[in-house]
Amino acid sequence: MSVVAFWIRGPYGSTARPGRSATTWAKHSTTRRRRSASTESPTRSPSTTGGSCWTSCGRDLDLTGAKKGCDHGQCGACTVLVDGRRVNSCLLFAVALDGCEVTTVEGLSGDGEQPHRLQQAFLERDAFQCGYCTPGQICSAAGMLAEAAAGHPSHVTDPAAPSGEPVPLDRGEIRERLSGNLCRCGAYPRIAEAVEDVIR
Repeated sequence: MSVVAFWIRGPYGSTARPGRSATTWAKHSTTRRRRSASTESPTRSPSTTGGSCWTSCGRDLDLTGAKKGCDHGQCGACTVLVDGRRVNSCLLFAVALDGCEVTTVEGLSGDGEQPHRLQQAFLERDAFQCGYCTPGQICSAAGMLAEAAAGHPSHVTDPAAPSGEPVPLDRGEIRERLSGNLCRCGAYPRIAEAVEDVIR
């Protein structure tokens, strides 16, 4: 059995669910975990090789927060963080993430006791309607905040801004930086307000 050494940060600080053993990080192998109908402990069966990061998180590890919207990397519903940077998980082969840390929306809060500040802001601002795109929106916003803090410019960043300095986030910056995540329900104003609440 080959082992792909990427780490998934999921609910309860790991890929564990209630009734399963909880560890801080769970190593993903190319075997699949399924819940047995007769017992709470997972059974293991062979997984197909060459699956995407989205497939490995959702099907193999029961982390179903990231959604498959377009399967072409155009909608952002499958956004996760890989080593702190936002990526479309439908476009990445799981095997290419050897040695990487993958954080899904379920793992943003760390220990799982309290929601991440973005998750809380989305709730307070009612920044969703159907909720299908929300996990991708939240992961993208988390990655975007880190990018701006590290000084990565966007298309609308003032060219005269000092390079490498944190980029101030106004409504235009937020909208531009989150433009790769589509919300078919049109909750964009509330999403921008939720992000503004977090950066205040």
